[in-house]
Amino acid sequence: MSIKVSTEDGVLSLTLNRPDKKNALNKQMYQQLVQQLQQAAQDDAVKVVLLQGSAECFSSGNDLADFLQSGELNDTHPTVMFLYEMAKFPKPVVAAVAGLAIGIGTTVLLHCDLVYSTADCRFQLPFTQLGLCPEAGSSLLLPLLIGHQRASSLLLLSEAIDGNEAWRIGLVNQLVAKEEVLEFALNKARKLAALPTDAVQSSKRLMKAGGAVQQTIALELVDFSRLLQGPDCQKVIQQFFRG
Repeated sequence: MSIKVSTEDGVLSLTLNRPDKKNALNKQMYQQLVQQLQQAAQDDAVKVVLLQGSAECFSSGNDLADFLQSGELNDTHPTVMFLYEMAKFPKPVVAAVAGLAIGIGTTVLLHCDLVYSTADCRFQLPFTQLGLCPEAGSSLLLPLLIGHQRASSLLLLSEAIDGNEAWRIGLVNQLVAKEEVLEFALNKARKLAALPTDAVQSSKRLMKAGGAVQQTIALELVDFSRLLQGPDCQKVIQQFFRG
């Protein structure tokens, strides 16, 4: 299965499991993630969600070929549904990140509450290189998190950073050794799950009050869809498939 699912001690673990594609996300994986998040939101037994890949790779981003065949970017598109589910998810989300965190592999972290990474992890938002614009609310959330100038380096110049820099600027909570990062994140998720549920979820709701994030996602999708059909992006796509 491309998404491994397990529940233990109130923690729902969602593990990206497509190692041959460096955990690139496809339509089926997004559908599975949406289903799991929707169920978890209603399941009182689930206190926390843990999102992870392997100790070798978190995610290389979208599976481009699959993404281009998935139809119009509207509210029924699996990728779009996933973005909105993450933005409104009421329970804490913990992420364990190693290896690659490209595109959605980084922007999804902006919707997580605790992020643990390896020092050698590679974070990159290559949207402008692809002739595209930010997505997942990152045009709002990233400047708020790390400041406008630093966000511009990532979102405008598409510059990559490692885990050390991600920790320094506040994108991740803590750096953990590669062989320990998955277990470390799981233990933090367990710690969260053991706390009073109402207090934890109320605290998250207060920190995320307002509808600005979902509004930003909708605005980004308008330009993203337009740019996706534009000449710059189409040129990059053609070069990509030519190898």
